Amino acid sequence: METVLSIQNLTKRYGRLTAVNNLTLNVEKGSVFGILGPNGSGKTTTLGILLDVINKTSGDFTWFGAPPTKAVRKRIGAILETPIFYPYLSAAKNLEIVAEIKDAPKANIDPVLEKVELLDRRNDKFRTYSLGMKQRLSIASALICDPEVMILDEPTNGLDPQGIAEIRTLIQQIASEGKTIILASHLLDEVQKVCSHFCVLKKGTLLHSGSVDEIGKGPVTVEVDAVGEQIESVLKSWDKAIDVKLEDGYYQVKLTDGCTAQDLNVHLFDQGLIATHLLTQKKSLEKQFLELLAESENA
Repeated sequence: METVLSIQNLTKRYGRLTAVNNLTLNVEKGSVFGILGPNGSGKTTTLGILLDVINKTSGDFTWFGAPPTKAVRKRIGAILETPIFYPYLSAAKNLEIVAEIKDAPKANIDPVLEKVELLDRRNDKFRTYSLGMKQRLSIASALICDPEVMILDEPTNGLDPQGIAEIRTLIQQIASEGKTIILASHLLDEVQKVCSHFCVLKKGTLLHSGSVDEIGKGPVTVEVDAVGEQIESVLKSWDKAIDVKLEDGYYQVKLTDGCTAQDLNVHLFDQGLIATHLLTQKKSLEKQFLELLAESENA
């Protein structure tokens, strides 16, 4: 895989505060990379450094294997903060100004408006747009130079469920065209739905980086109940059960790697117990995120 972005030991300090702490990270071409973290974790600061809006304290990064230059930055489209549009101008007129600033062809305006489903509102003033439409116009402004990489900082912030779904679909569509997308978000469920890879930051420090597909791999936990008072002793004496605990009326059984709920069901049956409830607990990004934060606090 071709590396689009390589970050090496990136650090940013504001006096005694370290906003980004020795960050090393790679983003591969064609991936949708989510940067996760609580408020104050360094997400926006990191993106600001990558776009040369914020000066780094130390460390290095390269785009497409080259140092960040004006020519390289033209290959990147970004929404770092809410873009400023003229409220009294139409979407098309606002994008004409953006095209002039970015030295992009004005012929790109209608295609990007169509992509974000605003072509039929191209002549309507910006102030008449809903919040979701304004966000889609922001994405259109980032797309107007046909960038290879899109950087989106909290692209669904403040949107209602319908608006979030619309932006999610748009991101998936852009990614399907081969563009690399880097987005910062605190909406874990959305990241799990649209991202191929993710990292977790806390107080500027990298806690984890990996593939979204890896979530849930490894030992599983099965929620189970069965008729018979001896169920607890049967579960705890089984050599395939790593941990057994009772929560909300059901036993949570963590199994050894490779062992499944079917194996547990067979074991109960062999011991003369009939399972009345059997549910494999799928690990979510939210659960892994919280586990990583908890582990960092106990470290």
